[in-house]
Order: sequence, then structure tokens, then C-alpha cells
Amino acid sequence: MAVAAAAIGADTEVDFEFFPIIRRYKSGRIERFMNIDPLPAGTDPVTGVISKDVVVDPATGLWARLFLPPGAAGKLPVVVYYHGGAYVVGSAADPFTHCYLNGLVAEAGVLAVAIEYRLAPEHPLPAAYEDSWEGLRWVASHANGGGGEPWLVEHGDFSRVFVAGASAGGNIAHYVAARAGGGEGAGLGIGIRGVLIVHPYFSGADDIGEEGAARKAEKAKADEFWRFIYPGSPAGLDDPMSNPFSDAAAGAAARVAAERVLVCVAEKDSLRDRGVWYYEKLRDSGYSGEVELLETMGEGHVFYCIDPRGEKAREMQERILSFLRK
Repeated sequence: MAVAAAAIGADTEVDFEFFPIIRRYKSGRIERFMNIDPLPAGTDPVTGVISKDVVVDPATGLWARLFLPPGAAGKLPVVVYYHGGAYVVGSAADPFTHCYLNGLVAEAGVLAVAIEYRLAPEHPLPAAYEDSWEGLRWVASHANGGGGEPWLVEHGDFSRVFVAGASAGGNIAHYVAARAGGGEGAGLGIGIRGVLIVHPYFSGADDIGEEGAARKAEKAKADEFWRFIYPGSPAGLDDPMSNPFSDAAAGAAARVAAERVLVCVAEKDSLRDRGVWYYEKLRDSGYSGEVELLETMGEGHVFYCIDPRGEKAREMQERILSFLRK
């Protein structure tokens, strides 16, 4: 009876909480507050975009959702996309990602590949980064007619490849682009035309902007969260995956393997200062490509997913479309 009571207590006693996203109990049980039922792949009735799910690596369960515009013919730019969700929630199949990519694919006329990376804490970082890199490598494996995915073979224009992501996915998009430019990326076999980084989730040991004042408590909680999702990080908050400009990163940011980078931030987003910081640091890092910044005033984090038809969302979409067509 005492053992059973202890087990019940462990299953109700909170070990860690990052509200309103996730809670872990001492038993190890995980409770996610922002889980949304996934949408199935298929034909979108509004845009006509067709999507399907493809297994990338059966050993790890890695898969991707591919999106093709209606009436696709010939070669199309390829956008490899990484969803947000603070590494613990979100999916290539969640309504925000699925609907956003339906709209982007229809308007931009691109082939999109959304990578379904494993989530923490069940799979602590760097699992999400490794999955994301493997997903990009899988896409690149089709560049010379290889690989086994017909949509990529028939429609992928590998001279026009973009990597993109929002929030945590924006961080991941930077990571894979920088890795593609380093020694580890020598075998990728393709260039990257551009990197789209939207409302990115970066951090670091040193405070920037309002993190040392108005957002001090918020920053402390976020720092604790990073340790929760990446408990084995050798550099802690200044791990290159959290802070791409730390000493531990050894200048890797300057090796971003893309011609252009567009960084999008929102004025009322708590991640806004870090996004501007990323833009400025990358611009001054020695990176040889173009770095652009788009700030949307009066809006918060990933507002364009919440109100995709709003005026500000349309303005942001037009800038992104221009970036993809350049």
C-alpha cells in the first residue's frame, strides 16, 4: 500500500513546469497543454494544395509532410520547413503548420517539406537538431535524381532550395544552414538559396534588451527551460544551439551556407529582442551574404498563424513571397 501511495504521489507531484506549454511529474509523466489534434494529409479544399506523409528514417521514426501546389508541372523551388513549439510541442501536421504551408505553397508555387523532428523531453536535445539535419540531407539526396520520393525527383529544383522555420524552427533553420557551411556539411551536395527565420527562439547566458530588467523573471524561467530540454548540454545557455554567437560556437554562424537570410520579428513578441540581436550579430559576423530584417509593429509571436488574413499577416506574406522569388 505504501508503495502504491508513493507511486500515486509521484504521478501527481510536479517535477517541472513551463506554463502554458508543458509539465512533467516526478513519475516521468508528461502533460502538454498546447497539444492540438493533427490534420491529415490530403487535398486542401481552399487552396487545392496536395500533401502527403513520407517516412524518412524508420529507425528513429523521422518523417516529413510534403506539399505540392495544384497542377504542379516542371521544377519548383524547394522549401524545407521546421515547425515551432519550443522543441516540446508542435508538429508538421498541426493545424498552424499545415494551414500555413498550404497557403505558402499555393501562393509561392513551391514544393514544401515539413520535417517532423522528435520532441523533448522524451527525446532531449540535440535530437531535434539531428533529425532536422537528417531531414535536410534526405531532401538533398534527391538532387541528382537519386532518393526515392517521386515528388522531389520530378518537381524539386535543387538550385533553388530554401530552409525556413518559425520560433524554435527558426533556430533550427539557422543551425542546419550553418552546419551545411561547415566541415560537417561537406556532403550535403546542394547549395541553399535563402534562409527564412521567423520570430526565432534564441537565448544565451548574457541578458540583452529587456531581459535584465522588465523580463528578468521571464528570462530566468526560460533559462531553466533550456536546461530542462537539453540537460546534457556541455556549454549550458551558451551552447551553440542556443547562442550561435557564443565562444563555444567558434564562429560557425558566419558559415551559413545561403546567399540571403530574412529575419522576421514582431514588436510585441517576447522573443523580439533576441531576433533583432540575431540579425545584427549575423550581419556583423563576417557572413558574406545578404541579411534582411522585417519587423511587424503592433503584433505578437506567430501572429500570422493566428490571423492569416489580417493586414499585417498579408504584408509579411508579401515580403516572404518576394524573398522566395528573388
